[in-house]
Amino acid sequence: MKERVILHCDCNSFFASVETALNPRYANVPLAVCGSEEERHGIVLAKNQLAASYGIKTAETVFSARKKCPGLVIARPHYSEYEKFSRKANEIYRRYTDMVEQFGIDESWLDVTASQKLFGSGYDIACRISRDIKHELGITVSIGVSFNKVFAKLGSDYKKPDAITVIDAESVEKIVYPLPVTDLLFVGTKTARALMAMGIRTVGDLAKTSPEMLKSRFGKNGEMLHKYAAGLDDSPVQCDSMDDAKSIGNGYTFKSDLKDHSEIIKAIDFLVEEIGVKLRERGEKCATVQITIKDMNFRSIQRQCPQEPPTDISSEIASTAFELLKSEWQSNTPIRMLTVTALNLVKSSDAPTQISMFDANTDETREKQHRSEEIVDKIRQKFGNAAIKKGVTTDD
Repeated sequence: MKERVILHCDCNSFFASVETALNPRYANVPLAVCGSEEERHGIVLAKNQLAASYGIKTAETVFSARKKCPGLVIARPHYSEYEKFSRKANEIYRRYTDMVEQFGIDESWLDVTASQKLFGSGYDIACRISRDIKHELGITVSIGVSFNKVFAKLGSDYKKPDAITVIDAESVEKIVYPLPVTDLLFVGTKTARALMAMGIRTVGDLAKTSPEMLKSRFGKNGEMLHKYAAGLDDSPVQCDSMDDAKSIGNGYTFKSDLKDHSEIIKAIDFLVEEIGVKLRERGEKCATVQITIKDMNFRSIQRQCPQEPPTDISSEIASTAFELLKSEWQSNTPIRMLTVTALNLVKSSDAPTQISMFDANTDETREKQHRSEEIVDKIRQKFGNAAIKKGVTTDD
């Protein structure tokens, strides 16, 4: 079987880079994109390289960041712009392959195995993508080139910013094995502590550990850990055709784990807003809502429930998703990754409109909400996504 060629593209300091592309005055100053600066608990969502040189970390408080760098420039987040840049970046990726899997707002995997006949080697394609992103979007991207998804991601993390790293079979022991085990996909703090207690500190240590020993300690996740470290990951790049999609989903891997209901509500609202827009654009409603959740130790669950009646109203999908999450997820377990998916799509004209007699919403209320979201869609289409924002996601 021909060896696959997988790219992992990671837009560097994405939020901060987008803010700088929109506002060139930020180019030569230490910049942090933060939540509400007026609130002491506002946190750093992203920072540029100058801010990082002061030791500023993602997820630390604005108060702490300013102590490290009194001249720090604060930018408020503009999520609609980040979504726009993300879409444009993925459109660039699709010039080179139709096999693109988005992994959060700023990262994507690409399978370019077949594309080499048209565009050259994986490295050549990475160079083309890097050039296009820089010239068209005004931001930079770090790209890993390898034979599986896990090592491609390690490659994109290996050198930053604006770098391309090739990890082929011959360079695994030189590049991958010395890396700390925490660099491996889905190895969180708790798992890393357990591995270090076993004397496993590097990816190479993990690759050389008996799979049976890892399974006895971590269950089936132990087998996955060994598979990832040894370069045996064969998971495909998952891609959907948007022209014939049977579902519409939106997911995000969070830099800081979600720990309470207020954070989770904001995250779900952020994810579901785009799902509602796409449903209304396509003239469809969803009859089922699904959530996928992963914690810091890559424990994962996927649950779904009917959405009655079928809807394209973002707030209704968000409500269903949150209730489903509350019933299925331990409230004291931080969430690393969250995806909401609208399933069982039906044409709006075919969707039943009768609601349950126990539902507090009336037909009139639902119709008003639907019209309200359609008006927001039209405003954004005319004036851009930044023209109107949802309050719950603006401050954090």
